[in-house]
Amino acid sequence: MTNDLRRSEGLKIRRQVVGEDRVRTSFDGADVLSRPLQELVTDFAWGEVWTRPGLDLRARSILTIGMLIALGKVDELAVHLRGGLNNGLTVTELQEMVLQSAVYAGFPAANQAIASLRKVVGELDADIR
Repeated sequence: MTNDLRRSEGLKIRRQVVGEDRVRTSFDGADVLSRPLQELVTDFAWGEVWTRPGLDLRARSILTIGMLIALGKVDELAVHLRGGLNNGLTVTELQEMVLQSAVYAGFPAANQAIASLRKVVGELDADIR
């Protein structure tokens, strides 16, 4: 894949998963120091890995969310919880992923994740009571 095609495909998948607003914010907020990182994320993570045929986007979201919970990367987790919804996961499935993570990643990680999920669901105006 050429660099231009990788960038193009990476932007396409990145927009599909995390949304146009998130991608625009990432690039608009980039400066001379952070722009190369945004380009690398787009080219490699999104253009090279997320576009591979071995897993569909839903499965990639499940893996990514689980790893972000385990690593305690709360800010990035919120982005990928929204992405998981964009990739066909339900709120119930996301809740179950958090519960499952408590067993293997620990209760503090699951508590952080459930707070992120609550915030994401609240932003969607979904009734969770």
